[in-house]
Amino acid sequence: MKNNIYDKRNLSMMMDLYELTMAQGYFLQEDNSRRVAFDVFYRRNPDGGGFAVFAGLEQILQYLTGMHFEDEDIEYLRSLNLFEESFLRYLRGFRFTGDVYAFPEGTVMYPNEPVLTVVADLVQAQIVETEILAQVNHQSLIATKASRIVYAAKGRAVSDFGARRAHNNDAAIYGARACFIGGVSGTATVSAGEYFDIPVGGTMAHSWVMFYGDELTAFRNFAKIYPDNCILLADTYNVLKSGVPNAIQVFREMREQGIRSKSFGIRLDSGDLAYLSIEARKMMDLAGFPEAKIVVSNSLDEFTIRSLLQQGAQINAFGIGERMITARSEPVFGAVYKLCAVEEDGEMKPRIKISENIEKVTNPGLKEVYRAYDENGHSVADVIAKKGEDISDVPYLMDPEKIWKKYATAQFTFKKLQEKQLERGQRVRPAENLQTIRARVRSQMENEVWAEEKRFENPHGHYLDMTPGYYKMKMQLLEQGGH
Repeated sequence: MKNNIYDKRNLSMMMDLYELTMAQGYFLQEDNSRRVAFDVFYRRNPDGGGFAVFAGLEQILQYLTGMHFEDEDIEYLRSLNLFEESFLRYLRGFRFTGDVYAFPEGTVMYPNEPVLTVVADLVQAQIVETEILAQVNHQSLIATKASRIVYAAKGRAVSDFGARRAHNNDAAIYGARACFIGGVSGTATVSAGEYFDIPVGGTMAHSWVMFYGDELTAFRNFAKIYPDNCILLADTYNVLKSGVPNAIQVFREMREQGIRSKSFGIRLDSGDLAYLSIEARKMMDLAGFPEAKIVVSNSLDEFTIRSLLQQGAQINAFGIGERMITARSEPVFGAVYKLCAVEEDGEMKPRIKISENIEKVTNPGLKEVYRAYDENGHSVADVIAKKGEDISDVPYLMDPEKIWKKYATAQFTFKKLQEKQLERGQRVRPAENLQTIRARVRSQMENEVWAEEKRFENPHGHYLDMTPGYYKMKMQLLEQGGH
């Protein structure tokens, strides 16, 4: 596995200009040691779903710990004629020294809860916004889409085939990482395998068959070189009249030669995949190859996979391209970065954004997020509490949308979700293995998330409750107009 991608390029300038103009304003007019807190959260699950998957944390931590400005960066900013020399000197010596709290990467998450919180001085907290959101919005979107596709596949292998349809190289590489977090078994993107130690796989394209002209010769030549990974693309000409019969002929020849392939079968990339897979399965079984696999691809997503399986399609594995790597049905995740607290007289005082749109009213202040579990280990609600509040001393929880509903805490067990990731700019936890992150998603999807939250139409909405103390504080701020 290669070293940190950020060792080879500096992305510190990946920010919106307004972050720098505001940062300079704070630098010139305010006490720059004054600390603030920003929360990262999102307002709606992609595809109208019941959950999302948090991804991208490792890249955020790498970015923050390596953040610095080169001489050419400073020269470019000077050329804009917007910035004072004192501010440019500050940037030249910049290092991020704030604290970061976040859910463990791979945590199933829900709208309006802070999945990541930055606590730092004014300038530092302001200029890191864009890169943090870029990573959360991209990787969480793709990881969520992948988890939905894996769920639809009902235990069948799913692989990422999306690099050539991704928006660019980074989208392909980080998208493959996010797909793996979401549960896919591997990727066709070689660089993602090298960087992140993701299993890579792939066989042939139609051009291999077309080059040889004769499909049977093409299949024989491929099987000769790759007998242990002999998945033959059977739809270049005619699946049932040519592709499958020629594949069966090659499988017979391999058997006659004493070759016991670890993995062999066919791939279908066009046509009526349900019908063709059923007929191909019959033909290969009748020929004595029930262990031969059928892999399908061709613009698949969770909805087409579900439909195929409902039709009785005989499929062992799915290769998913454009609709997963681009999250085509819902291409924007929508995480935001909002101020929630400002230091005053040595204390972090809450701030709230008030809007005519109720969904844009923020949850103020430094806070804790807990997940409540029932006696069967299912997650029944997430809970926002004031920072430092002992939830074991809270007698009941409140539904902020239905305040007459109260839930006794004695019936639940609780787990704190946010963990400190950076302290004074330094990592306090080792980087997690990608397999560990992926396993976290799988465990939650299998053991914690209700089936009602995983359905694709009208999923159950996960409850986001509040402690009475936190709810009271929020209401007081609203009554005071946010001050």
